[in-house]
Amino acid sequence: MINFRNNKGFSLIEMIVASIILSLAVVAVCAVSTKSMTAVRSNRDYEIAWDLLDRQLTMIDYFGIEEFINQGQMSGHFGDEDREGKHYWSAKCEEGEYDYLYNLELTVMWGPENAPSSISVLTVLNGTGSEIEENEESEGSSEGQPATGGR
Repeated sequence: MINFRNNKGFSLIEMIVASIILSLAVVAVCAVSTKSMTAVRSNRDYEIAWDLLDRQLTMIDYFGIEEFINQGQMSGHFGDEDREGKHYWSAKCEEGEYDYLYNLELTVMWGPENAPSSISVLTVLNGTGSEIEENEESEGSSEGQPATGGR
């Protein structure tokens, strides 16, 4: 006859319970780390998009809003054609309430085509008005009327 009181060690049920608890802890740690990596990737994409949007706004401001409008390119892409996670931009520009002010909405998009992510900024840029004044002066002088120099 076997005396169970003298046996040292764990029973099968104790081992199964301990294994289940350990497995649940490992699964929980894996789930948290996966969510963390997804959040890091998403934050990186947003940071890249904000940087690209800032660069595009700086370029538009540097060359001037009128030159940007005259160029006529209101959308494009950043970087390589073959790169995954490619970023696209689009702009909408309207004349503002006052002379030489333009409302500009600039959007940067990225991600898969079926569920893209995007950020947008709406800003007001000040134009120089030099091209508009030159056009009005030439139109006014060709018709024999004095140029007004404004809108």
